[in-house]
Amino acid sequence: MDDELTKTAVLPHLSTRWLGQNYHFYDTITSTNDILKEWVNQGDAGQPPAGTVLAADYQSAGRGRMSRRWEAEPGTSLMFSLLLRPNWPAQQLPWLTMIASLAVVEAAEHLVSVPLGVKWPNDVMLSLDGGWRKWGGLLLEGSVGEDGRLQTAILGIGLNVNMTAVQLPEGLTPVSSLSLAAGHRLSRRRLLVDILASLERHYEAAAAGDSPQTRWRERLITLGQAVTVHQAGQAALQGQAVDVDAWGQLLVQTRDGRMHTIAAGDVSLRG
Repeated sequence: MDDELTKTAVLPHLSTRWLGQNYHFYDTITSTNDILKEWVNQGDAGQPPAGTVLAADYQSAGRGRMSRRWEAEPGTSLMFSLLLRPNWPAQQLPWLTMIASLAVVEAAEHLVSVPLGVKWPNDVMLSLDGGWRKWGGLLLEGSVGEDGRLQTAILGIGLNVNMTAVQLPEGLTPVSSLSLAAGHRLSRRRLLVDILASLERHYEAAAAGDSPQTRWRERLITLGQAVTVHQAGQAALQGQAVDVDAWGQLLVQTRDGRMHTIAAGDVSLRG
């Protein structure tokens, strides 16, 4: 199986008009998000264009949300970051998480037959052995100008594609890989180009004013579930995940009937 992620291997297979056409690949890198951020902050000279994608086979300092480390052996995962310049109102930043998770799920559906979904706010999940298991996640970092509009957004995506059971990281959240769900190794290159194609379509629809909320809601495995929400500096909140609002915030109803709007935090399913 041709699983190379080099520029010469990926570009001929891209069907996008602009997303990923400026593509860079490193065998080893610290963090694709951090390096792409350095490129953006280097000044006017040599600014990377919107749609730039930076992929790596191994990250020595990969990270997820809340600065958690993301570690994976070379050749087992798909790890890349992409640069967007939305010029959207800042409140629409969560739309990028929505469309990215939609793109990942849609691309993966061509490779496996098990149910796929999203756990709020940015974990991609698969159903295997009677339960939901995380196989990837997103990291979104945006900058806002003085006019209150998004200037840049760097979106990092890390996916367990070909990890074996013994290679999976240990943690509180059950994890898996896409290949374990498929029963055989998968092409990371195909998954990458399919994600970029889907993401470009969703991004252009959102840029035209089409909210991804309804489509994203349909993919959320969190809704209707009993959840525990952990937020920095606050006591854990238990209730039922009822809905998400237009900006992707989670609405949780507690036993006393009160509705809580969660903008950020860790959610665990209790059902």
